[in-house]
Amino acid sequence: MKFFNKKRLLVYLCLMGIHFSFAQFIVDGQFRPRTEYRNGFGNLISDASDPGFATATRVRLNTDYQTEKYRFYLSLQDVFVWGENRQLQPEDENNSFAVFEAWAQLDLGSGWSAKLGRQVLSYDDQRILGEVDWTQQARNHDAALIQYSKDNLVIDAAFAFNQDFDNPSGFQSIGNTYNTLGFFSYKTMQMLYLKQKWESFATSLLMLNNGFQNFDGNDIANGVSNLQTLGAHFAYKKGDFGLAVNAFLQTGERQGELDVKGAYLLGFDANYKASNTFGLGAGFEIISGNDGQAEGETSAFFPLYGTNHKFNGFMDYFYVGNHANSIGLFDVHISTNIKLGEKSSLLAKVLNFKGAQDLPGGENSLGTEVDLVFTQKFNGYALKVGYSQLFPADGMYELKGVAETDAASAQNWAWAMLVIKPKLFSTNK
Repeated sequence: MKFFNKKRLLVYLCLMGIHFSFAQFIVDGQFRPRTEYRNGFGNLISDASDPGFATATRVRLNTDYQTEKYRFYLSLQDVFVWGENRQLQPEDENNSFAVFEAWAQLDLGSGWSAKLGRQVLSYDDQRILGEVDWTQQARNHDAALIQYSKDNLVIDAAFAFNQDFDNPSGFQSIGNTYNTLGFFSYKTMQMLYLKQKWESFATSLLMLNNGFQNFDGNDIANGVSNLQTLGAHFAYKKGDFGLAVNAFLQTGERQGELDVKGAYLLGFDANYKASNTFGLGAGFEIISGNDGQAEGETSAFFPLYGTNHKFNGFMDYFYVGNHANSIGLFDVHISTNIKLGEKSSLLAKVLNFKGAQDLPGGENSLGTEVDLVFTQKFNGYALKVGYSQLFPADGMYELKGVAETDAASAQNWAWAMLVIKPKLFSTNK
């Protein structure tokens, strides 16, 4: 009997080996601790407040299984702050363990495919849709994605209908009310993305509709507000010179039936590689704000699900869980990227901020931010170290509701992050 079991196990392993020879299977991971010193990150800190200091870690385990006809991907993730659980705690106190991605992609032939499940939607420079990878939790979407890719043409269409109940027997009694609110959490989503590439030029169009659950004064579901975001991204690259342009409009209704009229975003960036060790960048971005519309209306644009940390300063004073219906923003920036060695580089960026409209006090100058990021790559891992300093103007104190006399004399932020991405198993030869 023991011999039979061993023989059966041997046959099973042989069959598995044959199966994997016709498929690709990869298991990899990520270990990413980041220590931060926050003395004005995201908002002006008062002189009476102590700076924040903590370490947060993201851990991921990813499996990728691919055959000729389909692909299955699973990413498990935990995000934890050092010390947040007491000693001998039997469970994770902040319930941070999650399935970050879980999707299957079916090959439909002739360039068509369908991708179903929890996935990242990231396009172009991630201004409207991005992974937001800087945050330890990152961003995902539960959606169905129909894709076409052939030659230099890409067409993506995404659809989502979100619910937040977990009792199948309660479908009928609960109905379709979506109770997950905040941070532009949507009940429904429809997206169409088209991209065409040429030798030195690429252009893409994005049409996005998000439906937000509304409630009346008694917290009873009261229809859906639909917000449309329409626009284009243009990219040009020729030799050492590059250009990128974003142009987007928003119309319809935000969460809470707030009527959006004439909201826009316009961005322009240019970069030039002066040598093998030195690159330059410059650009601006104008984002419309609330310009004194009637009650229940706004002309403020919000970049929704983009990687906002990448834009408008690394200290996240704008559009990162904040500044959602405010005076807008006019951001002018210059940058340089210096290669210090074979595996090291330094990014330096200076940004000047103004409001797209004046504040009630008549000010619109918000200040200047300086961002520095040093990157050192080693064999198998990388170290990133950053420092940012904000020099607030009078308008920033009014915007953030902190009196200049109460604010700390220095508004800064420093961080260090280790990134390790081990490949644990692979059938690739």
